[in-house]
Amino acid sequence: MESFHSNLLTWYDTNARKLPWRIEPELSKSGVLPDPYHIWLSEVMLQQTTVAAVKEYFLKFITLWPTVNDLAAASQDDVMKAWAGLGYYSRARNLKKCADYVTEELDGQFPQTQQELMKLPGIGPYTSAAVSTIAFQNKAAVVDGNIERVVTRHTANATPMPDVKADCATFMDDEMPENRPGDFAQAMMDLGATICTPRNPLCALCPVQNSCKSYSLGTMLSFPVKAPKKEKPYRKGAAFVLRRPDGAVWLRKRPDKGLLAGMSEVPTTYWTARIDGATGSEAGPIKADWISKGTINHTFTHFHLELEVWLATGPSPDNHGWWSEENALAAEALPTVIKKVITAAIPSAF
Repeated sequence: MESFHSNLLTWYDTNARKLPWRIEPELSKSGVLPDPYHIWLSEVMLQQTTVAAVKEYFLKFITLWPTVNDLAAASQDDVMKAWAGLGYYSRARNLKKCADYVTEELDGQFPQTQQELMKLPGIGPYTSAAVSTIAFQNKAAVVDGNIERVVTRHTANATPMPDVKADCATFMDDEMPENRPGDFAQAMMDLGATICTPRNPLCALCPVQNSCKSYSLGTMLSFPVKAPKKEKPYRKGAAFVLRRPDGAVWLRKRPDKGLLAGMSEVPTTYWTARIDGATGSEAGPIKADWISKGTINHTFTHFHLELEVWLATGPSPDNHGWWSEENALAAEALPTVIKKVITAAIPSAF
């Protein structure tokens, strides 16, 4: 009888997704290894983000910085600008720290084992396992959201997330073959992304359907079992788009620690996941004829945010920012929430 991994790899050889950081199965089988810089970069980008969203950013990064040494030589501001819009900005800061460390301390060479990779800035259990397995063909228990879904359905494991992750890691340890461990991990990811999808799994096309417990029971959509979601709080604040007569917009840099650290923004009142910020035109950075431009809504990991948007023309409020020409705004390190604010005030800005 064919084994789980042999059935899966046979399917992968024909159906592997073509992704810019991957090498094709035929090359992998011949002993060619992917660029560890590409694998690391893509895995950091893919955390809590979709493949579709990451492709463009990945290609931009490797064009700007073809090697980890090039990335280390870049300024933090340039890296943040290139990352803007991808979200979870602590990843970009850790990306730069890791590139600096690999370049300065390891002569530009990534370590190969999960244990050594875990010592690098910003690399946790999942990323270290993925890089070690895919880039260096070492067996490590890679468990992302797609793999979690495949395993819990295949084994009909009703342990709620995130506690089920340990069982998924055991499954990966047991099933991952000695040869082609990287292809096996990527095949599991692809199976979850293209066949064992969250809402409409294509079970008739699944290469491991015959041994899938939830398929035999008709309970595929019951897995994975999710823990009850905590209600996200709603917070409020105000944002102020200040323009010069020539159309330039006043920007400032957020603090180096905390939410959206190091990113650029228009002045806003002080809001956090725990407290509301001040609202109303009187909270603006200068006295001006502030015009209301409505509100924008944005959802962060832990809370929802509603910001009033105010627009005025006037002088700079202090010496802690800069004027950005309207045609230069797209190149600034603006997080999505601030782009929403500026677009509400100036529809033609981006």
